[in-house]
Amino acid sequence: MEKAEEWFNYGIELAKEFGPKLLTAILIYIVGSWIIKRIVGVARKMMVKSNYDESLQKFLLNLISWVFKIFLILVVISQLGINVTTFAAVIAAAGLAVGLALQGSLSNFAGGVLIMIFKPYRIGELIKAQGELGVVKEIEIFTTKLITPGNKLAIIPNGAMANGNIINYTSEGLMRVDTTIGVGYSEDIKKTKEVLMGVLTANPLVLEDPAPSVNVSELADSSVNFAVRPFCKPEHYWDVYFGTLENCKLALDKAGIEIPYPHQVEIRKNA
Repeated sequence: MEKAEEWFNYGIELAKEFGPKLLTAILIYIVGSWIIKRIVGVARKMMVKSNYDESLQKFLLNLISWVFKIFLILVVISQLGINVTTFAAVIAAAGLAVGLALQGSLSNFAGGVLIMIFKPYRIGELIKAQGELGVVKEIEIFTTKLITPGNKLAIIPNGAMANGNIINYTSEGLMRVDTTIGVGYSEDIKKTKEVLMGVLTANPLVLEDPAPSVNVSELADSSVNFAVRPFCKPEHYWDVYFGTLENCKLALDKAGIEIPYPHQVEIRKNA
């Protein structure tokens, strides 16, 4: 009987000592959780208003939520009288170890975040990066996926994309198709320019503004080279490129204008 009374009294003492702290910790956790939800909700509205990428929205909202939750847990633990210094040191050490182990992945992750924030390219745009030319299919947190002209899937790490050179052919709304056509030195330059320009103006995919151009670009060893430069929309680039080469050859043949090619002259000496 006395033993039970001692335990009862001990329980009362513990309740007096830790009860207020426990109730305060519970209250802090409830109020803190409510505040975190409100902060995340406000952040979500701001991101939607600013047209943030959906993948970036999810990542940033989760990051904000977990940062505040960890801070809230530390406050609650501290309120209970537990020393959080050791706990924080363990978390920091674990974070450092994970960071070193995943250094490459973290670089790609950071690159993905920067790409989603600054938007050097978007889905559906034609770009050239890391030696690959293609249309952007997906922008993920760690990689960017391109569809190449050969209908192949190129997967490029975002760390390299964020730190390398990127040529965006779509952002300005049009592209210039650069081709070179060579004719013989005996051919009339003015007539050749008229024939080549006629090919460009007859193509409905070639834009009128900016106007296409045909100019002498080089007096080569065996030909006079013309820079044939039509403008088109990015999605028509390859149609205009291949069509220009083929139609220029057909038009020059029809006009009787020679396209030179290498010749070999064999000289034999009789003994």
